[in-house]
Amino acid sequence: MNKIIETKEVTIRFGGLVAVDSVNLVQRRGEVLSLIGPNGAGKTTLFNLLTGVYHCTSGNIFFDYKNITNVKAHERTKLGIARTFQNIRLVKSMTVLENVLIAHPECNREGLLGALFGMGRTAGKRRQVVEECLELLDIVGLKEMEAEMATSLPYGKQRLLEIARGLATKPQLLLLDEPGAGMNGIEKEELTNVIHYITEKMKVTVLIIEHDMKFVMGISDRIIVLDHGQKIAEGKPEEIQTNPRVIEAYLGSGEFKDEEEA
Repeated sequence: MNKIIETKEVTIRFGGLVAVDSVNLVQRRGEVLSLIGPNGAGKTTLFNLLTGVYHCTSGNIFFDYKNITNVKAHERTKLGIARTFQNIRLVKSMTVLENVLIAHPECNREGLLGALFGMGRTAGKRRQVVEECLELLDIVGLKEMEAEMATSLPYGKQRLLEIARGLATKPQLLLLDEPGAGMNGIEKEELTNVIHYITEKMKVTVLIIEHDMKFVMGISDRIIVLDHGQKIAEGKPEEIQTNPRVIEAYLGSGEFKDEEEA
């Protein structure tokens, strides 16, 4: 098995609360893995552990077979882990293109975005970086909006921009925290196409948190279910849909339904 990310007995406590409890997770390269569960199940907390926002109380995290348990968040980005957030975090004072440029490794090496257009590396190199970012905007359908202010975009388009920004870091693994939130049906079809392109053409592995069960069942190769910080099920979409323990967990929260029916 060609593992890209693995957790072994990962646990985090906040005072007396165990938010993630001895979770074992394995994701293979190229696999679209979805992490689902009722509200408060520990999904985003686990994302924060994988990306270094939080650090484990106990247990270990491995990326590409290397132990990254104590590696800081920015160092994990350099290793090839990128993410989007549940709450959109675009830079309000920047355009669509600038929001992608600031995530590009070459921009970070030069220090300031302005260095792209002033002194520093050659003009040819600067043009190459801009072209790469424009290609990413094209992938998510935003190239024609490059000069617009990022926060002027519709909510669903802002989520796609966050994905482009994550891709600008040149990740091996991209974690998407509720990427379909606030999107209508057409936008979710666009999102599905973008994720397929990312995994099939760009060879980036994708890990997703999402509440829309129809979307999850359609996009996922495999699903892991959390409840009260514990992993309660794991399998293919058709297995998860009929798993009694999963149904019981969701019935108690009233969430186990397609978002369109909610």
